[in-house]
Parts: sequence; structure tokens; C-alpha cells
Amino acid sequence: MAGLGAPEIIIIAIVIFALFGYKKLPDAARSVGRSMRIFKAETKGMQEDNVQAKAQAEHVRSPIEGTPVPPVVVPPPAQAPTQAPSSTPTSDSR
Repeated sequence: MAGLGAPEIIIIAIVIFALFGYKKLPDAARSVGRSMRIFKAETKGMQEDNVQAKAQAEHVRSPIEGTPVPPVVVPPPAQAPTQAPSSTPTSDSR
């Protein structure tokens, strides 16, 4: 247990008891328990999402086993013309 013996645990318990007091200690423990439960549920959900994403990526990567998937080629972005048209019609030139 991370190198903690009985004397260290007793000292930690006394410090916690002195900080929170006997009236607030159950509420503090309850809050810590709720937070740990929520954290555990969220991390489990994230792990399940990662497993699903990996399975989906493997399925998309090679639909038929042994068949290589061609690389995706991304075209370069289109460039806008650098010069504006020199002759623009005006209302006087009719």
C-alpha cells in the first residue's frame, strides 16, 4: 500500500479528523465517494468508446482481410486569382 504502515495511516486519519471534525466527516466521505463513482463511470465509458472506435477503424481499414486499402489523396487547396479584372463596366460607358 505505497509504503504506508499503520502509524502513518493513524496520523493521516487524525489530521483528517482534525481538519473536518466529527460532524462534517461523513458528508466529506460521501462527497468523495460520489466523485469517485462518477469518475469511475466516466472512465469506463471512455474505455468502451475507445474499444468501439478501434473496432470500427479496423473494420474500415481493411473490409476484406488481406486486401490493402489504397491511401487517401487529398488535393491541394484551390488558389484564388491574384489580379483583379482591369476593365469593369461602369454606368457612364453605355
